[in-house]
Amino acid sequence: MRNVMVAVVAASVAIGTGIARGETPDEWVTLGARVHGGFGAFIPLGIRIGLDGLDRLKLKPREVLVVYHDSEKSPCACFADGVAIATVASVGQRTLRIDPAKAPEGAAAVIVVRPRQGGAGFRYTIPLSALGELGKMNRELDPRGRYDAVMKADGLFEVAPAD
Repeated sequence: MRNVMVAVVAASVAIGTGIARGETPDEWVTLGARVHGGFGAFIPLGIRIGLDGLDRLKLKPREVLVVYHDSEKSPCACFADGVAIATVASVGQRTLRIDPAKAPEGAAAVIVVRPRQGGAGFRYTIPLSALGELGKMNRELDPRGRYDAVMKADGLFEVAPAD
């Protein structure tokens, strides 16, 4: 419960100060570590997906609904925290939902981002094959290095239209 409160307070501060826009990579790292409690490579991948969703939908933070599907093979749902940071979606605002339906075979996670007012969105699939590369980043890089590596890496997710 304490972690949820910390995340809500940090997100509120971020919204009020403009940090949620992630003006610099260092701000993303600081915010991600504060909200999540650390900054492994899963957090910037969630941030990257969240920002991509906002860009594709031509929406601002808080204007999207996010549904996260975890898998049995993913070590954690940390991607969801990164998406929440980028989009300012939250469980408390009912704009972020962790769905009990699991991601399909071969996927570490599936994230659907769509307009809060309704309509089509985008489905992001993180393949299980990405976990090895993300794990290597966690072992070999510091938080800022992880952010930079994830933002440049190809093949960490696939995107498709979602009805």
